[in-house]
Amino acid sequence: MSFYTVKDVQKILGISSSKAYQIIRSLNDDLKKKGYITVAGKVPKKFFNEKYYCDCADLVKAVGE
Repeated sequence: MSFYTVKDVQKILGISSSKAYQIIRSLNDDLKKKGYITVAGKVPKKFFNEKYYCDCADLVKAVGE
């Protein structure tokens, strides 16, 4: 499974690192409520992409994959 880091979320959404941490924390809280184990400071790419609808080509370009 692949994860986005704070820096990835920052680049994708064009936001500050503190806002990226808030978003990741919120998404991880949603995952915890569903019974998943989470990693602080990272969010699964699949879950992020479901919650933040973006063109996949834009996401890949933004994080340099």
